[in-house]
Amino acid sequence: MGMARQDFDIVIAGGGLAGLSAAAAFGARGHRILCVDPAPPVTEGAAKGADWRTTAILQPGQALLEEAGIWARLAPHASALKVMRIVDAGGREIAPRLARDFDSADLGEAPFAWNLPNWLIRRELAARLGELATVEFRPGTGLADLVPREAEVLARLDDGTAVRARMAIGADGRNSRVREALGLGARRIRYDQKALAFAVRHTVPHDNVSTEIHRSGGPFTLVPLPDRDGAPCSAVVWMERNAEAEPLAALEPEAFNAAATERSCGLFGPLELTTERSLWPMLAMVADRFCGQRTALMAEAAHVVPPIGAQGLNMSLADLGLLLELFGSDAETLGDPALLARYDRARRPEVAARVFGVDLLNRMSMMEPQPLRDLRKTGLGLIYGISPVRRIMMKAGLGARGH
Repeated sequence: MGMARQDFDIVIAGGGLAGLSAAAAFGARGHRILCVDPAPPVTEGAAKGADWRTTAILQPGQALLEEAGIWARLAPHASALKVMRIVDAGGREIAPRLARDFDSADLGEAPFAWNLPNWLIRRELAARLGELATVEFRPGTGLADLVPREAEVLARLDDGTAVRARMAIGADGRNSRVREALGLGARRIRYDQKALAFAVRHTVPHDNVSTEIHRSGGPFTLVPLPDRDGAPCSAVVWMERNAEAEPLAALEPEAFNAAATERSCGLFGPLELTTERSLWPMLAMVADRFCGQRTALMAEAAHVVPPIGAQGLNMSLADLGLLLELFGSDAETLGDPALLARYDRARRPEVAARVFGVDLLNRMSMMEPQPLRDLRKTGLGLIYGISPVRRIMMKAGLGARGH
């Protein structure tokens, strides 16, 4: 009795931004979805454990979220990003030596991306799931075990519930239980780097420009946020070598403000912390396969990149876009081995190329010795200076597949 309630079309492990987006998108198409996540939901900015990182949602991702009925909820809170600026500030010396702008006007009228705090995206996604009759979201309940079979997937949840579904999606992060259950390995690149994530207010307006400043140790990126109390604000991701990052995270706010202002080359006037600082270890990873029997891996269960060029969630939304294309309309096709193999064949090479590109930019950004830094400046200048190349790179950043 009651077991019939535990039958679903798709069981999704992971209630992060990717898992919730997948639940909303497939739910909007009428599929019966169960989404589970061991963590209780944090949907308030002020709450302990709130994710203060921000995500720039690029055009293709925005279209996908629009179709899933989520964009209307996010739009009022989003900051449009119209220009992406790359600044090479040399090494320890301050002066910006080179700046390159990618202007979204090159690609048409719309901004190339919209920036939002992660905790807010999560809040609106969870609210959207509440509107969808066929979707059940159970935060605080994790996946204990997954057994894919010829005709179905059996999942056991950590509260003892047994669930049967036509297909499983693993969106459960870099240490994915689903990937483990499928027996799949992953290639990892570890960096001697951590990313500091925080938000600041500043005096010089950002003019909807996202600015990535390369010096040494890794990029320092400021992404526009909505003004607070009349002051311009930005989200910052500051990548540094481990030896530098740990002490920075521990500095008193005033000393930290001074260090951040110096690292920003003073381009925005004095920076002042408005949130806590969080520290994230840097890692790149690609799973050996993106699918197993009746199961697809997406987002960080399939790939992890350092936070450069707004690739993380946008790569996850590209995974989701393809899964929707393959499985969106007909429940009969869910878990079909030929379609899952197509997903793996189409996504994995593209993801690997992107991980390689981000890895290269990151390594260029970490360069210390002067000749290498000059090479980086020349390299950035060459890459970013040629107009068609610039458009291709912007489109690549936008996740548009150029053939």
